[in-house]
Parts: sequence; structure tokens; C-alpha cells
Amino acid sequence: MRGNPFFTQLRPGKISKKTGEERIFRLIKFRTMNNRRDKDGNLLPDEVRLTKYGRFLRSTSLDELPELINIFIGDMALVGPRPLLVQYLPLYNEKQRRRHSVRPGLTGLAQVNGRNAISWEARFDLDVQYTEHITFFGDVKILIDTVKAVFKREGISSATSETMEAFRGTAAEEAPAESN
Repeated sequence: MRGNPFFTQLRPGKISKKTGEERIFRLIKFRTMNNRRDKDGNLLPDEVRLTKYGRFLRSTSLDELPELINIFIGDMALVGPRPLLVQYLPLYNEKQRRRHSVRPGLTGLAQVNGRNAISWEARFDLDVQYTEHITFFGDVKILIDTVKAVFKREGISSATSETMEAFRGTAAEEAPAESN
């Protein structure tokens, strides 16, 4: 991985009160994958591009340290739902979109309850649960549990991917019913 040690990517943040849409910001991380491509110019799968150095950075969560810059400039908070990909925005149902009612976080409830080893639906449920029950002591507990999870190095990969499978949307029959 010669060159720039940083990886940046546009991510959705908190929903703007003015526009009603997610504010897009540039997330900063340490680079953990190379840019190897197949003969047609498509990026190879994550598990092929993830370097030995990158695997270590991810297992220790050190790849997330540059996000402290995002926190400092106000794009993110220490605790909140992790910022996902911009391309997922049109795939969210109304309940899942509520995760953007707060600033995204360096760590969150989903990260201390399985990280990448839980399903997308479980992750979104935990993210929304967090947005509905934010407390100072809850955030402190999440920060303490994050330190424990990082040292255990559990949930870094999903069951079928070195990272996490792409979110493809929640099937209509799986979408939770909204209650009033």
C-alpha cells in the first residue's frame, strides 16, 4: 500500500433540519486494502484486497483513529450509529432511516452487540434503539463496552465476508411494522 495511508469516503450523517436530507461528509480512515482490480477494471473482492497490515489495523480498530478528525470538526460523535455508505440511503425503510436523526458515531450500540457478525436488520434495530434512548450513562457504557470488544477482537468479520456483506435493502415481509 504505497502512497497515501488514508482512505476517505463520502458517508451520510445527521439529517439536516433545513433540507430534510442526510448531510454528506468525508469519512477519514487508515487505508486497509489495496486497489487491485480484475482484467475488466473492477475492484477485486474485499478479502483479496485486504492486506496483512490492514487485517491487523481492522482487528485492533486502529483503522478508525483518523475519524477523531471527523469528531473534532463536528461530522461525527464518539457514540452513535456507525456511518454507512451513501449508496444505502435509498434502500432504508422509514424506521431504518431514523438512525440519521443523530450524528453518526465512532462506536455505537451495534458495535458492542456483535459488530459485523450481526445481521443488517439487527444492526438497524440497535441503531434506532440508540437514537430513541440516548443518555450520558448509556454512552459511557457503550464506550467501556467498545474497549472490551476491541480487546476481544470479536465480530470483526461477518459469517460470509472478511468485512460485511453489502446491504441490499430489507424485504417487504421482513420490514418491521410501524406502531403508533
